[in-house]
Amino acid sequence: MKYAVIDRGDELSKSLARQFHTLAEKRGFVRHSDQPDIVISIGGDGTLLEAFHTYVDRIASVAFVGIHTGHLGFYADWKADELEELVAHMAEKQPQIVKYPLAQIEVETSTDTLYYLALNEFTLKGVDGTLVAQIDINDEMFEMFRGDGIVISTPSGSTAYNKSLGGAIVHPSIQSLQIAEIASINNRVFRTLGSSVLLPKHHHCDIISRKEQRIQLAIDHVNQMHADIRSIRCSVASNVVSFARYRPFPFWNRVREAFLGYDVK
Repeated sequence: MKYAVIDRGDELSKSLARQFHTLAEKRGFVRHSDQPDIVISIGGDGTLLEAFHTYVDRIASVAFVGIHTGHLGFYADWKADELEELVAHMAEKQPQIVKYPLAQIEVETSTDTLYYLALNEFTLKGVDGTLVAQIDINDEMFEMFRGDGIVISTPSGSTAYNKSLGGAIVHPSIQSLQIAEIASINNRVFRTLGSSVLLPKHHHCDIISRKEQRIQLAIDHVNQMHADIRSIRCSVASNVVSFARYRPFPFWNRVREAFLGYDVK
């Protein structure tokens, strides 16, 4: 088995990475940062996002495993004190490969078209004031948005920024995208739907800039600034992300533990 490790960079995560390499070597695993079969993320969900974007060009051929140095996260199945158990499972068991949908983003500027994949969400915000953008769904105008920004989330990302905006939590088996508004302006003159919208896989939305404006884009944790965006198309990607599960950890259990804070006895 070829593997790679991405750690958060703090002392605990770096120490766990060294321990993992030692245990993996004893089991005959091959450390291969360029072409791994399995990518181990050590830190938190943010570290796994970093690992995803590090290997996004190889997304069809890698699977991810998360080791959390705090509480269990939405992408991390294993705790810091479970390294030996994890490596034993990796050596002795075939994992269940769980696939989650991704968001595909096409950003058209005045000079180029840029393509991105997002694991959690894609966010755009006005830099110097109110964001003004037309939102089309399936090539028909849906609303004219004025406000702080817009978040397009995947199902697995629905528990992140989207949830804080009042969006729905969506199971990752539902191939969809969710549009949520950030502080939209709603009065007698300006009007938006004011609630999140869930789009199925075969639908798409276009966000069209309707004034000269600087816009901050965030693809998961990666931030960019643009002053020449014409439109942005968002859809469910044909690619998926794969996670190697060596023991069951259902999505709703993750939601319960993360937000309700108790286990079922």
